[in-house]
Amino acid sequence: MNSPSNSSPSSRRHDLEAGGRSFDDELSSPFYIPSTKNATIERLRRWRQAALVLNASRRFRYTLDLKKEEERQQIYRKIRANIEVIRAAYRFTASLGQANGEVELHATPAGDFGIDQAQLSTMTMDRRLDFLERIGGVKRLSDLLKTNTEKGIHGDDTDLLKRKNAFGSNTYPQKKGRSFWRFLWEAWQDLTLIILMVAAVASLVLGIKTEGIKEGWYDGASIAFAVILVIVVTAVSDYKQSLQFQNLNEEKRNIHTEVIRGGKRVDVSIYDIVVGDVVPLNIGDQVPADGVLITGHSLAIDESSMTGESKNIYKNSREPFLMSGCKVVDGCGTMLVTSVGINTEWGLLMASISEDTGEETPLQVRLNGVATFIGIVGLTVAFLVLVVLLVRYFTGHSKNADGTPQFQAGKTSVGDAVDGAIKILTIAVTIVVVAVPEGLPLAVTLTLAYSMRKMMADRALVRRLSACETMGSATTICSDKTGTLTLNQMTVVEAFVGGKKIDPSENKSQLSPMLSSLLIEGIAQNTNGSVFIPEGGGDLEVSGSPTEKAILVWGVKLGMNFDAVKSESTVLHVFPFNSAKKRGGVALKLPDSEVHIHWKGAAEIVLASCTAYIDGNDNIIAMDDAKVLFFKKAIEDMAASSLRCIAIAYRSYEMDKVPVGEEELSQWALPEDDLVLLAIIGLKDPCRPGVKEAVQLCQNAGVKVRMVTGDNPQTARAIALECGILSSKEEAVEPILIEGKVFREYSDEEKEKIAEKILVMGRSAPNDKLLLVQALRKRGHVVAVTGDGTNDAPALHEADIGLSMGIQGTEVAKENSDIIILDDNFASVVKVVRWGRSVYANIQKFIQFQLTVNVAALIINVVAAVSSGDVPLNAVQLLWVNLIMDTLGALALATEPPTDHLMHRPPVGRREPLITNIMWRNLLIQAAYQVSVLLVLNFRGKSLLGLKDENAERANEVKNTLIFNAFVLCQIFNEFNARKPDELNIFDGITKNHLFMVIVAVTLVLQVIIIEFIGKFTSTVKLNWKQWLISVVIAFISWPLALVGKLIPVPNTPVHKFFRFSRHRNPQS
Repeated sequence: MNSPSNSSPSSRRHDLEAGGRSFDDELSSPFYIPSTKNATIERLRRWRQAALVLNASRRFRYTLDLKKEEERQQIYRKIRANIEVIRAAYRFTASLGQANGEVELHATPAGDFGIDQAQLSTMTMDRRLDFLERIGGVKRLSDLLKTNTEKGIHGDDTDLLKRKNAFGSNTYPQKKGRSFWRFLWEAWQDLTLIILMVAAVASLVLGIKTEGIKEGWYDGASIAFAVILVIVVTAVSDYKQSLQFQNLNEEKRNIHTEVIRGGKRVDVSIYDIVVGDVVPLNIGDQVPADGVLITGHSLAIDESSMTGESKNIYKNSREPFLMSGCKVVDGCGTMLVTSVGINTEWGLLMASISEDTGEETPLQVRLNGVATFIGIVGLTVAFLVLVVLLVRYFTGHSKNADGTPQFQAGKTSVGDAVDGAIKILTIAVTIVVVAVPEGLPLAVTLTLAYSMRKMMADRALVRRLSACETMGSATTICSDKTGTLTLNQMTVVEAFVGGKKIDPSENKSQLSPMLSSLLIEGIAQNTNGSVFIPEGGGDLEVSGSPTEKAILVWGVKLGMNFDAVKSESTVLHVFPFNSAKKRGGVALKLPDSEVHIHWKGAAEIVLASCTAYIDGNDNIIAMDDAKVLFFKKAIEDMAASSLRCIAIAYRSYEMDKVPVGEEELSQWALPEDDLVLLAIIGLKDPCRPGVKEAVQLCQNAGVKVRMVTGDNPQTARAIALECGILSSKEEAVEPILIEGKVFREYSDEEKEKIAEKILVMGRSAPNDKLLLVQALRKRGHVVAVTGDGTNDAPALHEADIGLSMGIQGTEVAKENSDIIILDDNFASVVKVVRWGRSVYANIQKFIQFQLTVNVAALIINVVAAVSSGDVPLNAVQLLWVNLIMDTLGALALATEPPTDHLMHRPPVGRREPLITNIMWRNLLIQAAYQVSVLLVLNFRGKSLLGLKDENAERANEVKNTLIFNAFVLCQIFNEFNARKPDELNIFDGITKNHLFMVIVAVTLVLQVIIIEFIGKFTSTVKLNWKQWLISVVIAFISWPLALVGKLIPVPNTPVHKFFRFSRHRNPQS
């Protein structure tokens, strides 16, 4: 199990030089926020205020809109308060009406139905229990709505359409996304582009005035066109990103839930729920619409999202009203839908605050810091160029091509002087456009938008943007077993019934009558699953969790008639399966008033409560030590064969001891002692195909996989060996394999030390997972956690990345997670790791590419300006370079698909520098080469290119055109180098990135058009084939140069640490 980072990340926290200032410096930096998941508003506001920004509306578009977030919270509070006021007013009016003897409301027919929407809304929103009772209760209400409390609506297309026409659909009006024109307007808000447009207009006016309309409009119009092109391309790119985010937000809101239609449980989108639907509710579900309770057992609802009250509300016949958007925190039940969509309080609320207020990511914040630093350097350089050029111009040191001064005091007209000054200002402002990497932080959004869309195809739905990139830093994954590492397709393969082992595949002929009857009763009644028999014949349809389905299928093999058994007894009380107690129970009243209490759960836990068992002759035999050992050995053997062990037991109870009132009954703790064992069964849940390879891939990538399961430690051990989490049986010793109750008894310090070694935790309670996550995070790990149950919510929330399951996951788990794994497959979790690393790698590629252009363009223009008073790259040319570098470069490099190479390196450290030593080496080599060659051309170009015999002005134009052409081609060739910063083969996988190829081709074609056809606008001239060849050769050399450069070793210690080290060595400096 050797991996790139088997040592604890805690060592990374303590590798700082003496004095420890580097970590403090980082923490004090406004641009260092390790996790934006729970960052305070003040912390988020701080980095915005520290950032150097030219276009705030564009730069902060995909960050959390702090103002809107505050407004959203205010609206939320106002609507909740208004609802409470309206409810109180209704109650007051109702009480007055009763006092005055006014006639009460009666059900008014509406179309095909016996009650209208207004009355339904009034009843549920105002909790009018008196009205519900007056119309005859839930049963009569279901008749008015033409539905059945047990079988639901018919559910055919005609029926659904009638219901939607009469009562509306379960949707609410959403605010439209921003239009393309809004993006165009925001792209226009850039201060530098506004200055350039003003300069372009001034240049246009002065040009026409001095040179006439035929020749004078070119300079101003070309700058204006270049600015408009930058704005349009930027707006198109941003608009396309926004459409991707809109689609992903739609996916996030589209919750799927179960309803009963035609007696059968069917999975539907929350948007397709209609009034009259019967909806089963279980722990972790979201109430999908307003409604009334049909049946419920210990059903507790968290209504804090609507009322603000954190206290859970228990629902029963005296408190039957359910509000859309609330969560089921305990118990189970069924509800009748009475209002949907905008007719619910939740619908009104969501329609008011549906607009997304955005979210920033740690990488985005850090890139704003990088952009601010580069921007300050760029502004300084631009100001220097402006001062030098203005001084040289007005002192007569700036010369025309023929050697005459451009400005002569007393001779040059005011118009010419202003025109000259405007051209200098334009160059300086354009240097700012190129130097301030406004698109750098937005490249994160671009790559995240691309990655999120592709991750959907890889069966992962990203709920929080930051999780996408944080996954690239994950050092450990705490995974569930069932359904994630295994297929979640369970079958009963072993069974011990009647005190002996039987063949579970055979029918009930093996079982005695009483044992068979009790076992079938326990299977049918103690379940939240169901068995549907189609009226026209055909295969049975079994629904429920995989465990429930497997047991129900086995029950059918034993001769169970599900509906008949359910109708033979009355359910008094249900104790839903509890992951802390690892069992669930039900109390039944039989026709002869006898009471049976059935329990089902973890085999060794239920067995510990059993004092007897039924043998093969229907005799109840006391459980002696020998029999206890026999059953324990059976459980251990099944667990060692990676089977999930479930015990089914029952006991009889006296009717006079059963609580009478509904309130008392709902609080009744079912007796769980003196149980009679009916059966112990072993369920096989095979490992997912490819899971061993996926675990191995994680280990090779320095990501430690840990299994946390509620199953028996022996079952967990067998699966862990099968999956490759444990490499050998000898490794399966404490604390590598540990039980949840053992781990939770350690002190906090001991937990931290032991957490590092744990690979498998068996019989864990949900809180154990949370404790493990907290201990690992304290050790410096970046922790990803998978979870599907309501009780997993705290661990999912606490983890750096919470991964909920799309199929088995409850809505509570999904809401607390950052990413939903749509197919519940561990291999998809590994794909998310790849994508997370890809986001980081793509941003680094883009940074390397952009900084190379920045450094080269700035140095070339500064040196040329200071030495000769002229710049080889004018405003229009620099705007074209900016377009290549910013928008097109980001599109080409930020959308590189992930490669296997990413999984052969350790996780990305959260505090690792964005610009690595490898990147510094690459960009400095390329920038130095470009600067050297182009400055040589600038100062010696005429002689080197054989232009001495040419007219001075013509020679200057050819030289500057060749410099511009070679510079642009260098960037195109360097884009290939940026694809693979640390690999020799820069062309590997290039055909898979079609967008890269298209952008390079388009850039090349446009460059040819600029040089050969529209030179008048760009101040360029046509080049002959030799000059084109020289440009291509200069650019081509960047490839072999990059190859040689990659052979130069770089130190592992980041560059900035050398400076810190020297600072600590010499504190007086």
